[in-house]
Amino acid sequence: MPDWTSALKLDTNRQVIDGSSKALADAVRDGADLRIYTEFRHNEHIDVTSYNDELIREVAEFRETLLIDDRWSAGFMTLRQPVELPDGFGARPSMSLFLYNEDGTQAIARPHLDGPPVSGALGSTPLDVHNNMPKYHELDGWDGSTNAPSSNFIYDFEVFNYWVRNDWRQVLSHSADGDVISGSIGELEDAFKAGSEVKVGVSGLCDGIDAAGDASLSHELFIQVGSGYYYTWEKLFIGATHPFVRIKPAIPVHYTSRGWDYGWAMCRTDGKVALSMVDPYTLSFHRSDGCHAIRWFVR
Repeated sequence: MPDWTSALKLDTNRQVIDGSSKALADAVRDGADLRIYTEFRHNEHIDVTSYNDELIREVAEFRETLLIDDRWSAGFMTLRQPVELPDGFGARPSMSLFLYNEDGTQAIARPHLDGPPVSGALGSTPLDVHNNMPKYHELDGWDGSTNAPSSNFIYDFEVFNYWVRNDWRQVLSHSADGDVISGSIGELEDAFKAGSEVKVGVSGLCDGIDAAGDASLSHELFIQVGSGYYYTWEKLFIGATHPFVRIKPAIPVHYTSRGWDYGWAMCRTDGKVALSMVDPYTLSFHRSDGCHAIRWFVR
């Protein structure tokens, strides 16, 4: 099995103690998978009324990675339901769309799934008081009375370790018009029909998510392909992705009101990308399409 290696390690004050942000960015740019290791105490993070100060180790998968301005890395949990350790799941079914930046700043968006969407006022939400949780520092909150509250925060974990598995191989890069820059569709076809997994790195996928977004920040979003299709006469490969968060590009990456959504993409080797995205506030779907430069990886 391929090895996981530590690209970046931070202490509880989020200072670099091993690796570097450049090493993490280099791995993300190469399509590497990302898992982040943290440590915390049960009665500091899970149940502050408990006498149990047992150390808990967590490793979480960040299925989606995002590279901003070719230098800043962030990862998203895209499939997580809230849990209540150690017994089961949280009180309300929702998506726990956690976001971790390379500097240890964190965020959560939580579109609820357990009933008709709640309509409320969009905008800034007053910060909660967390006097009993001194390691939790809420930076801001958004849309608290809606179906999709979000917040940006820092939790002082004992350690942050950004583990990467860098065994993806780029076999094709093309422009938004489908013009081949490197590799070939033939290489992608050969790997695909031999059973290889496929991942895409799509440039500019988050453009337009927020009218107030900073269009000057280039970005590339990496997500795995679930199902692939190859049209043998047209020499056209199509990949339907796993779900991902689309978010306003920023450094650091953070949630804002109406600055994100969630959904799926269908990517083609001629540069065309079709999106089926969920409005987290209403849970209604909307579809769009565009053209993007894409890099295709296999393993």
